[in-house]
Amino acid sequence: MQTIGERLEEARKRKGITIREAAEAIKIRSEYLQKFESNQYDIRLPEIYVRGFLRSYAGYLKLSADKIISDYNALGPSTAGKSRPPLNRESYGHLEISVATAPRETPPAAAQTVQQSASAQGGAGPAGPADAAAPRNPVTFVPRPSGGLPIDKKLLIKAGAIALGTLVIIIVLLWAVFGGRAAKTDASSAQTAVPAEIWLRPQAGEPVLTLVSKNGPVSVKAVPASGGAILYQGIIPSGESRAIPRRGALRIEAEPFQNLDMEIGGTRYSMPEPRRADGTRDTASMRSAADVAAP
Repeated sequence: MQTIGERLEEARKRKGITIREAAEAIKIRSEYLQKFESNQYDIRLPEIYVRGFLRSYAGYLKLSADKIISDYNALGPSTAGKSRPPLNRESYGHLEISVATAPRETPPAAAQTVQQSASAQGGAGPAGPADAAAPRNPVTFVPRPSGGLPIDKKLLIKAGAIALGTLVIIIVLLWAVFGGRAAKTDASSAQTAVPAEIWLRPQAGEPVLTLVSKNGPVSVKAVPASGGAILYQGIIPSGESRAIPRRGALRIEAEPFQNLDMEIGGTRYSMPEPRRADGTRDTASMRSAADVAAP
């Protein structure tokens, strides 16, 4: 018949885990688990801890905890009931016990309470005034590091809120500076965008005037001299032409004027140079206007 330690060791190896991994999982020192697997139960702790640790370890390994405790009790008082020396303030395992010492013999109900508390992984229960006045549990007590400053949670929350508010203000300011500039740029681009091309195409057999772009794109506007609907308005790319109906006298405007020729009846005419009101040349202007007589 297998001993308790052999069953524990076999179950642990079947799960493929090390003693250290098991100790971290159930919050019990690895040396205690190693002693249990070697059938050594004198770990210098009261019996209530030994039984609780055995029950927790058996439950973690998917063994019958009641069977393990029953076999442990059957070992006799020489092993199971051995007295233990007083405890010092040290963390032996993450097992929640309400008192620092325990009776030598523990009923099964008390042992089960220990197991349930151990399986909670250190979750502390509600503490009353009596618990606050009682000495600290030597099993779960962890000494507080010396030299550390207490943390004020309210102050920490307030500092976080201030930092978040500052970040929001910075984001708003950046958006106001760069976003507004981008919006102005977009508006300016929209204002200077090329308008849609207006082109009234001639009908079959109708007299035609052809606008020819040369040397580069040219902005052109062609309207009847007497007023009326626009015959053409837009930018003619370099090398392309636009034929419009020649219905009476026309007025043609071009910029830059050097890039536009007008073709009438197979004959090409260049745009005249810009003129001032007094009739002299305006060499600084790139816009020129020409009046075309009626056919």
